Amino acid sequence: MDKRTFIKSSFLGIAGVFTLGLSSKLKAAKSRKKWNGEFVLPELPYPYDALEPFFDSETMALHHSKHHAAYTNNFNAAVKAAGLTGKTAHEILSEISKYPAAIRNNGGGYLNHKMFWKMIAPATGKQPSKELVDALIRDFGSLDAFKEKFGAAARTVFGSGWAWLIVGEDKLKITSTSNQDSPIMDIATEKGVPLLCLDVWEHAYYLKYQNRRPEFIDAFWNVVNWDFVSDRYSKRKTTATT
Repeated sequence: MDKRTFIKSSFLGIAGVFTLGLSSKLKAAKSRKKWNGEFVLPELPYPYDALEPFFDSETMALHHSKHHAAYTNNFNAAVKAAGLTGKTAHEILSEISKYPAAIRNNGGGYLNHKMFWKMIAPATGKQPSKELVDALIRDFGSLDAFKEKFGAAARTVFGSGWAWLIVGEDKLKITSTSNQDSPIMDIATEKGVPLLCLDVWEHAYYLKYQNRRPEFIDAFWNVVNWDFVSDRYSKRKTTATT
């Protein structure tokens, strides 16, 4: 094979590989389904018994497959009835004052739980990143002081609701909400980007802890997914959107 033929063959080979790669990418792009506007119950990233002995498997199964599933189904129905299909959950909840209670309650239940499942994980003994620890020390005095203040917010929710660690405009804040409200809603007293949340509805703990909410809150610290929370802080500390 002479030099000219070799160069031509090599060029055609490279072009063929490029074309094949481009074709594969185009086919992959076409195969992806466009979101149809329906909210789907997310799969948990761990088995129901993975958080034992801190969160029991029976509660986890009921919490996810019954309670969260009901919020998801009811949210879809309410969104369809209101003619809001195609809007994301965040878009809807960030202007929730415009919409009826069925969307507020079920939309909050859908999105709050979707975040919550990612913020907990099987116990590993890991701690927050240095970046997040420094921020917690700056705004609360120490990691232990933060845990005490967060726990107090969770313990003092009257009835059902959530405790939150959020990124506000200039610092970290601890807040709580009633029912399925959240800090991303325009009706929230304290608005911000959620970093960590704890569900203190009785359905989250009653089978194992009965009325002993403080024990459930103490157990929660064993299953916080600090990798996820730290990464979320690192990405969102300078923004006010999720």
